[in-house]
Amino acid sequence: MNKSIIIIGAGMGGLSAGCYGQMNGYNTQIFEMHTSPGGQCASWKRKGYTFDACIHHLFGCSPSSKIYQLWRELGAMPREMVRPADCTSVLSQDGKLFMDYYDLDRLEDHLHRLSPVDSKAIKEYIDAIKSFAKSDLMGEMMLGSAWGLTKMLPSIPAIMKWFRTTMQQFSERFSDPFLKRAFQLLVYSAPSIPVAVHLVRHAYGINMALQWPVGGALEFAGSIEKRYKDLGGTVHYRSRVEKILVDKDKAVGVKLADGSEHRADIIISNADGRKTIMEMLDGKYINEPIRSYCAEPADETNWAAHVFLGVDMDLSQEPSALIMLLDKPVTIANHKNDSLEMQMYGFDKTMAPEGKGIIKVELVSGYFNWKQLYTDKQKYEEEKQKVAGQVIDILENYFHGIRNQIEVMDIPTLITWERVMGGTHGFNNLPNRKFSFIGGLRGSAGEQTLPGFSNFYFVGVWASMSPSLFGNALSGRKTIQTLCKKDRKKFFALSQVSRLCH
Repeated sequence: MNKSIIIIGAGMGGLSAGCYGQMNGYNTQIFEMHTSPGGQCASWKRKGYTFDACIHHLFGCSPSSKIYQLWRELGAMPREMVRPADCTSVLSQDGKLFMDYYDLDRLEDHLHRLSPVDSKAIKEYIDAIKSFAKSDLMGEMMLGSAWGLTKMLPSIPAIMKWFRTTMQQFSERFSDPFLKRAFQLLVYSAPSIPVAVHLVRHAYGINMALQWPVGGALEFAGSIEKRYKDLGGTVHYRSRVEKILVDKDKAVGVKLADGSEHRADIIISNADGRKTIMEMLDGKYINEPIRSYCAEPADETNWAAHVFLGVDMDLSQEPSALIMLLDKPVTIANHKNDSLEMQMYGFDKTMAPEGKGIIKVELVSGYFNWKQLYTDKQKYEEEKQKVAGQVIDILENYFHGIRNQIEVMDIPTLITWERVMGGTHGFNNLPNRKFSFIGGLRGSAGEQTLPGFSNFYFVGVWASMSPSLFGNALSGRKTIQTLCKKDRKKFFALSQVSRLCH
């Protein structure tokens, strides 16, 4: 008799575990508290506009990368894709625009026009991108063989030095004040990020392995949900899991908020790790490291709020991602901002009505500020409107008259994510432990199991330590591989199953 699996949460890790579980003969079902698949891979519609809160760039969009194999196995590829012309663009206070084009000839010429005196730094930048474009670094680390990794060895020294250099440090190689300020913000406005992260993005964009899935996050997650259902899996929406049922230190089922109980041989949690351990399991299966991982996260600044604007403006000629440098700092939601980061979706005509566009502004602030405001719903709503007003004032400097062209507006915060997803601090659900870039790529840098507790596994960020879609999808694959090994079964993926089914 095939073993049964209950999966808590239809996020990327849960959907992946469900798909691979079905492929390998397990009987799986997913219980999801929300009404749609994807977890943080989310988008929603407002008056004909699609607001996407997740995808900036999607890795693995071309067979040139092994990540494509993962998405293909999950039913997410092939699909309609589009690659914007630029990776990220930066606008100066006086209207100077730096567009980080994927086309290297165009990029090099553009940079020389902006700062002819910085030819040495420009050449170093272009050469670094070319060196990263020669290999499928992330794909090999995630899904590659030992032989594939061995073949990469000659290029490793040239690559590794960029993991030791931050965007801030590299920006100092430019003499032009604008480029010096712009370069340090190219990776999600985080100067401390290693340059390698940006070079990987740029290299994958050159090789068409980093693109945008037409329709956005919900369409992408929906394709994986369809694959799961086609494989015979079942998703129960509006089904919040409150407790994991235990018998003799073994997971045996779940209890839902409606009081119903459901049994299975294996329980997999794609839910927030802290709530899984401390609430669903009452903190019983824990040691000192796990206890420290579950501690209250520090109130670090993060992408705490978004301002989505649906506007009666054609944005098809605008950059895909734009960072606006400010003349002077502006305090928004208790955080001082020297720049404003946004995405625009003019490259995907399905995201907005014809001739219109979407601007998503991403704002950094702390969780506790919003949590305190939420105790008084009126003050919370007033603060959101104030934030939106400040953002619109800044946008007026570039999009003249935009205030009168806004047709719809939405302002989700970390509290919105906490309410919709049930996570700790909204979507900041990583355990309190040192982040491992390499481990995150392998999808296994976190905790997969708990001490003294059997028939239970984590997937998602708690297992992967990877704030990426592919890392969390990989964690679901790895968990089913672990189960197959334990049950002495050969692990099957898409190509083998397709032959068996047809």
